[in-house]
Amino acid sequence: MSDTATVETAIQKLPKDLAAEKGMVNVQIDGVWHQFPRGTKMIEACRSVAVEVPHYCYHPKLSAPGNCRMCLVQMGMPPRPAPGQEPTRDDKGYEPIGWMPRPVIACANTVAENMGIRTKGELVEKCREGVMEFLLINHPLDCPICDQAGECRLQEFSVGFGRGTSRFIDMKVKKPKNVDIGPRIRLDDERCIMCSRCIRFMAEVAKDPVLGFTQRGTHTTLTVHPGRRLDSNYSLNTADICPVGALTSNDFRFQMRVWFLKEINTIDVNCGTGTNITVWTRSNKIHRITPRQNDAVNSCWMPDSHRLNFHYIDSDARLTQPLMQGEDGKHAATSWSKAYDVIAKMVKNFSTDQIAIIASARMTNEEIFLTKQLSNLLGGTVISTVLRMAEDDGMLIAADRNPNTTGAQLILRTENPSAKLDLIRDGVRNGTIKVLFSLGEDLISDAGFTAEDLAGLDLHVHSHILENPTAQTAHIVLPSAAFTEKRGTMINLSGRIQRLNQVTIAPGQARDDWEILRDIAEAIDPASPTIPNIDNCFKKLAESVSEFENLTHARIGDQGIVVKETGYVIPLLADEKARGFA
Repeated sequence: MSDTATVETAIQKLPKDLAAEKGMVNVQIDGVWHQFPRGTKMIEACRSVAVEVPHYCYHPKLSAPGNCRMCLVQMGMPPRPAPGQEPTRDDKGYEPIGWMPRPVIACANTVAENMGIRTKGELVEKCREGVMEFLLINHPLDCPICDQAGECRLQEFSVGFGRGTSRFIDMKVKKPKNVDIGPRIRLDDERCIMCSRCIRFMAEVAKDPVLGFTQRGTHTTLTVHPGRRLDSNYSLNTADICPVGALTSNDFRFQMRVWFLKEINTIDVNCGTGTNITVWTRSNKIHRITPRQNDAVNSCWMPDSHRLNFHYIDSDARLTQPLMQGEDGKHAATSWSKAYDVIAKMVKNFSTDQIAIIASARMTNEEIFLTKQLSNLLGGTVISTVLRMAEDDGMLIAADRNPNTTGAQLILRTENPSAKLDLIRDGVRNGTIKVLFSLGEDLISDAGFTAEDLAGLDLHVHSHILENPTAQTAHIVLPSAAFTEKRGTMINLSGRIQRLNQVTIAPGQARDDWEILRDIAEAIDPASPTIPNIDNCFKKLAESVSEFENLTHARIGDQGIVVKETGYVIPLLADEKARGFA
């Protein structure tokens, strides 16, 4: 092989040349060469290699208007060679970069081959200082009393990228404060930096373009359109993405400083979507719930109705100790061991066809698995869940309001886990069913039973987290744990298994449902295999159901794993894909 051929082969093997074969381009960021897919925005390219570009108006799931100018960077490209000349290259094959004298916004420009980006240096730093100075001209300096303190990006960036001193000596422009613009949200207009994130979210994602700017210059204010309110069921997402304290949640504002709160990742259980969430707690009390990004489930968003549905967890209606019904029909506190002994002794007096179990598709996979094991222990008693359907919203709220219908289908090996509910109800009414376990479901409120139906049972064991009409009729009431008080897994309508993590501790003597089911089984048959913890329970589940094979809680991770192709498409994700933000 000639020397020329050898050189050409060596050049072809350089990373620079291999990038094009993979649809990538070579980009230098702060002196270091990287490769990115064609069309990648400059700000995303920098983010992917852990280079910070401060920004306010940019959001990866929204259009980029270039409002704030905080993401200014210096860009460079190779100079165009004179006619007839070949471009010069260094020993790695890169052309020298000629730097532009003016900065560009990183949020609206995409990378190109042999591009250079500088996020540091005098030009960039002076521009950022100027932008920060303009943003703070009329912004109130009330950080100690602002509800956004501790998570305010204006506060953070003013320290990291601001001048450090102010040259402003005139009176600040005063704008409206504490404006009621919606049932769940407040506007403090003088804190608004006009990034327009909220406006774009409502128009592009929520499909309710109710927000806009009015007036001009320093008097520009955010407002709702005349005769309208910010009453969308997704309105609180605007507070999440507001980089300052302009939009705040009525439910959370001035309740707790964020630096006192503990953050734990888990999932929402209000419907079959399985929205990924972060629960914020202090001293075993939930203070707020916010969406957590998962592009395969809920993107960055969640509905207000799901977000705010947690106050019942620490309500006065919580069941905190086992109860047993006396001969006078009244309930009195009892011990767990006595409750288990009574259950074990009584069920042995009835045949398999006289016993039924109503489980819940709100239970975790582990709990449904132990429910099936209990059924097998009793000779194969009939099991059903409760169907919970409503209208979907075409975004994130699914028509199936049960969070784990897919898990129930896989574990119970049936396409319709609630198919036998009518059979059980009829059996209770005609007296052929004498013993009923109702687990996590209020049968009177949600399953078509009446108090008279349940009164005819010889034994009714009911587990729930709240006092309810069904508990009033049950012979034995067992207090269970809320979704934030337990660990386990659920499978959403798309077939993705996700982890439910413990956030708070159950009150009083309330126990996790899997523990209740395990202990009932052990009381009925002391020879039952011991299950010491939830991880061991999941291991037994994975050994029994093929879809869970080789899985552990650790392998599932924070983003979940698809275990069944269901064909279900989450509408909001389909819309994002159509808009080019998938």
